[in-house]
Order: sequence, then C-alpha cells, then structure tokens
Amino acid sequence: MKPSVASSMKRLTTPFEAGDIPYSSYPRPQLVRDSFLNLNGRWSLSCRKKTAVTAVGEILVPFPPESEVSGIGKTLDADEQWISERTFTLPDGFCRDRVLLHFGAVDQTTRVFVNGCEIGEHLGGYTAFTLDITEALGSGENRLRVEVWDPLSADFPYGKQRKKRGGMWYTPVSGIWQTVWLESVPSSYLRGVRFTPTLNSVLIETDGGEEEKCLLLHTDRGVKEYRFCGDCFTLQVEEPHLWSPEDPYLYDVTLVSGDDEVQSYFALRTVSEGTVNGRKRLLLNGKPYAFHGLLDQGYYADGIYLPSSEEGYRFDIRTMKSLGFNTLRKHIKVEPEVFYYECDRQGMLVFQDMVNNGRYSFLRDTALPTLGHKQRSLPRYMSRRRRYMFRLGAEATVRQLYNHPCIVYYTLFNEGWGQHDENELYRVMKQLDGSRIWDTTSGWFSASASDVQSEHVYFKPVQLEQGTKPLVLSEFGGYSLAVEGHIFNPRRVYGYRRFEDVSSWNEALYKLYHEEIVPAFRNGLSAAILTQVSDVEDEVNGLVTYDRRIVKADETLLRRIADEIRETCG
Repeated sequence: MKPSVASSMKRLTTPFEAGDIPYSSYPRPQLVRDSFLNLNGRWSLSCRKKTAVTAVGEILVPFPPESEVSGIGKTLDADEQWISERTFTLPDGFCRDRVLLHFGAVDQTTRVFVNGCEIGEHLGGYTAFTLDITEALGSGENRLRVEVWDPLSADFPYGKQRKKRGGMWYTPVSGIWQTVWLESVPSSYLRGVRFTPTLNSVLIETDGGEEEKCLLLHTDRGVKEYRFCGDCFTLQVEEPHLWSPEDPYLYDVTLVSGDDEVQSYFALRTVSEGTVNGRKRLLLNGKPYAFHGLLDQGYYADGIYLPSSEEGYRFDIRTMKSLGFNTLRKHIKVEPEVFYYECDRQGMLVFQDMVNNGRYSFLRDTALPTLGHKQRSLPRYMSRRRRYMFRLGAEATVRQLYNHPCIVYYTLFNEGWGQHDENELYRVMKQLDGSRIWDTTSGWFSASASDVQSEHVYFKPVQLEQGTKPLVLSEFGGYSLAVEGHIFNPRRVYGYRRFEDVSSWNEALYKLYHEEIVPAFRNGLSAAILTQVSDVEDEVNGLVTYDRRIVKADETLLRRIADEIRETCG
C-alpha cells in the first residue's frame, strides 16, 4: 500500500460537495421500492498483506481509496487487498420476508461477509450485484465486511486504468466505488422488469413476482390501470409521446405483483438504420438524425471514478447540451445508473462502450493503424479466461442498462484493445439486445459483422469514404489547451494539437467543424464524436477543465456549429 499517484499531482477540487452520506438518493431509478437503507458514509478500512492486517483509517464510501475525497489517497500493491467494514441496524418496520444487499460496483474481485458468515463473491469491477443476506442477520447490530482484491489483472475488464498512469492512461481505482444499500422484499418479489419500446407500444417483461400483475401508467391525462398474467405484456400507448434529446418525455409506471410494488419508467423511441438519398444513415424514431457528440471518459479530479456528488453528472450533461451536443460516447467505462437516469431525463443520447480487457500494444494498436495499417489486426493472444471475463462483463452491462432510453448504440471493441472473436461476439450481443446499434470495432480494425462503419481520425484532415453501412466518425479532434491553475500535472500535458490561448483554440475547433465535419454530415455522415468532454489528468483536450471550474468552449461558436449540423438532416 502506498500513496496514490494522483495524490502526488496538483490537488484539484470540483464544485460538487460530498455530504455525510454521499449518493444518498435511490441508486436504481428503474426499479424503486419504498424499502431502502443507504450504507454509504464512514467505514473502517484495513489492508491485508499475506497474513498481516494493518488499519488504514476511515474511508468515505462510495469513493475509491485512491481518491482525495475518500479520505484515504492510497492505492493497492498487487499482493494486497482492502478490507472495508461497518455496522448497521435495520430500522423498525424495515424487514419483510427477505433482505437484499446491493453493490453498485466494486473493483475487481469481491467477497462479502455478514456477521462473520460468507455471503457470496463477485468478479468484475463495473457491474452491480445483489446478495440475499436474510439468514445471516442478527436481531440488533450487524457487521458487514467486504474484502477486495485488485491486482489490475488484464484478464478482467479494466478500461483506462494503469498502475503507471500518464498520457492517455489514468490513475487506477480499487475497492467499493458505487453505492452500497439494503432493501427488504416479500418472499415473492419482482427481481427485474424489461421495457422494449416501439413508436406506439412497449413490450414489458418481468422477472419474478406473482402470476397476476397490475400496471399503473401515469400520464398527463391521469392514471390508467392494466392487469395481466404471466411475465410478458404489450402495452399499446394512446397518443404516443416520443422521446428525443429535444423532447425527453418519460412515462412513469407502477408495477404491482402480490405484496410487491415498484416504481419505474420507460420511453417510446427507436434507433435503426435506413437509406436516405441513396446513403445508409442512422435513424432516431424512424427519421435521419445527426448524432453530434463527445467522448466522455467519466473521470473527476476529486473522486476519480465518480464526482463528489450526483450534481457532477448533471453538470456535465447540462453543460454539453448548452454547447449544442446531443450525444455522449461513454468511453470504456460503465457509470452508476444515476448518470443514465440524468441522460434519460435531460435528453442526452449515449453511445455506450464495453470495458476492454487484454493487453494493449502501442505498436499494434496505435502506431501502425495511425500510419494507415487498419484493415486487419496483428495477431493477439486472448486466453480462455480473458474471453470469458470480457463476455461476462459485456452481457451484464447490457442487461443492467437495457431499460435506459438514452442508450442507442453499443461499442464492443475500441482500437483493437483486447479484440477477439469480433464477428461471433457481434451475433451474440445483437441477439441479447437487437434494439440498439452495435459498433463491433470502433476505430481501426474493421469487422464484417457490424451495424456501422466506424472510423477514428487524428493528426490529419477528416476525409471519409462511406461504404455500404452507416458511417460513424467515432473519434476525432483532441485539440489541447492547458488552463493555468486548473492543470492536474503541470510537468507534462498531453494532447494531439496544442494551443496557447483560448481564442485560437476555439477558432481552430470551429474551423475543424465548419470545414470538415459539417460537410461530412451533408455527405452522409451519421455521427461524429469529438475528443472530449473534460480534461483528464495529463490530457488537456477537454471542453471543460478536469476540476469542472472552467468551460473553455465558446458557447456561441459551438451552438452555431450544432445548428449547421442539425440542418444537414433537413
């Protein structure tokens, strides 16, 4: 155990303050019950190395121990593990038949104990998991213990984390980094509900609960009641109100099954492919749409893997919308559900990446493709375990995020990192969720089985030739501007084209869009994703600084560009 790399850099704080119980709102907005006990807050943290256990201090959960806001600022060595502990007492009237313990995410391998009894374990650092702890509970105070190993193994999905951070690689995190919470449920309860919309109906599929169910649809004209039996029901919506970034309308619903009752929501929207003026295009709600977006790494100066409060997510989405953008490409990271809820509510489309594993090679995955060797990847080794862990994480991601209308597009592999069995995986994932667009290989090494032609362009003019699929410019730009006083690493900044002042940076950005991107949209481009929302550690190519205190981008110029892009769809 040692001080985190981030703690040795300039300390930057965001305007988003963490409360005594951070992330106190209900963490699963798609399945809300009235029984909820948040376990975020102060926990004790220890570190085990071999057989020796050393007390580290008090940690503020859910922030990872590497972050400043956690109160720890330390990282693990490969042969160490975190031990996080706290006590809790169930409030009067809380317990019904079963008590469930939920974790939003814990990185990477987790074992959970309640009152000394091992309850279960989980593999992977980006998806939620639930354990039934009913039999282990005592009548009074209970002790929860969470043991976590995180050697940052390439067998597991790890994203942009690296022990030796720098450049496009960032400070790693470990341990609990999303909300921990309890809820009580009857013996027969709804484990989940899935909404698959069209433009005038929604297929509702339930998991668990009683045979007979009742759906209450809350509309502007009152509440409508629908009763059905079984696990599937298709709801025809009268006078349908479609969801879009310009009008993010959500339908609230209550689902009752026996003694269980949950609140949820859905939206009516579709994403598909079609031919417009002889070219393949991406369609939103059956019409050509210009997906004008940004790469979103999801890193924050004080919490690293999450902002100090939910307001950080709201700020990013609200700010990017004010600059005229309608899409975020969530880059090689899965966020807490509150992020996607805010995108649903505010009207921000999401292109969601899977989290890669496997080894990265600068020569194979960056240098040669940048020089033009992009059609076929060089041989790479992916063990059976790595293949299993990637698929496990990808399938869990899709199941977890399925109901969010903001998500319209998934990316399997980015620039060859961990790429394997791409055509087979496309077919598997498309069968799991056929309601979204699937980009099998974003950037360099194309796959025959993919819904789009996905290109990255850096260091040269954007000149694209479209083939037989919708054309997506899934990364470009990367223009860099360091703002004094708001730089994470003053000794070394990273970016693809550097500018010394905000005026010349904005002028170059406007010129890039006006002369290269807008004409590409006129010629059939469906989506363009600029690098990126914010600065991240060494990277200073964001539209806002890493601490979210300075917006570098000129709103007037970028809104003018957004208007030009919108007009390309007629």
